[in-house]
Amino acid sequence: MIAGLLLLALLGVWEAYAQFGAVAPILLPAPSAILTALYDDRALLWSNFTVTATEIGVGMLIALVLGPACAVAIHLSRALRRALYPLLVGSQTIPIVLIAPLLVAWWGFGVGPKVAIVALVCFFPIVVPTLDALHRVDPDLRKLMRTFGASRWQTFRMVEAPAALPGLLTGAKLSVAVAAIGAVLAELAASDAGLGNLMIKAIPSFETARAFAAVLILSVFSVALFGLLALAERRLLPWAHQPRGTAP
Repeated sequence: MIAGLLLLALLGVWEAYAQFGAVAPILLPAPSAILTALYDDRALLWSNFTVTATEIGVGMLIALVLGPACAVAIHLSRALRRALYPLLVGSQTIPIVLIAPLLVAWWGFGVGPKVAIVALVCFFPIVVPTLDALHRVDPDLRKLMRTFGASRWQTFRMVEAPAALPGLLTGAKLSVAVAAIGAVLAELAASDAGLGNLMIKAIPSFETARAFAAVLILSVFSVALFGLLALAERRLLPWAHQPRGTAP
């Protein structure tokens, strides 16, 4: 309720600021102009949204498969931890705008390079929380499993893997925001469709309201994905949201 009122207040201030000529509409369109563009250009926006949504969805799915697998491998092997973890951290310093043209040169202007970029930017935010959750498993639980004669695989399956699920879902929620940014940056670098491509074409044509409408669609989509992941977390891991000291 409070968030909704705050949003309405901000939109009202924005509308007044834009309507009274404080800034040129080609630089900052009013919210009413953005809504008009959202309706007038709905077919164009929808066709480009489906491209970007596909890039985000497939890229995130790939990261959700490879990220936990990499986290588990690093967790189980000290040699891999020493070899791969510094490389993972270093990979986050490479600008996307340098990688995207190379992928386009190798794979063309299709959806493949954009999916790869989304998967790359989502990979690290998923690996780190998952790996951290695996490291924070209570050592006494591991000792208890060894006391019962459990194998390393049984200990991982029964103790460590369930403990890693909150970290995995936290990483998935974090990756939603960077997935949208990664998809747009990839499209800005080299593409012939998508919301990022639409933005870069709309701004030089002074169709700023259309560009803002594309941003609005992307934001709503990202918030919806975040909400779905949060709902899945509450359904799959109800104990993770119980107050401390409360019995399950």
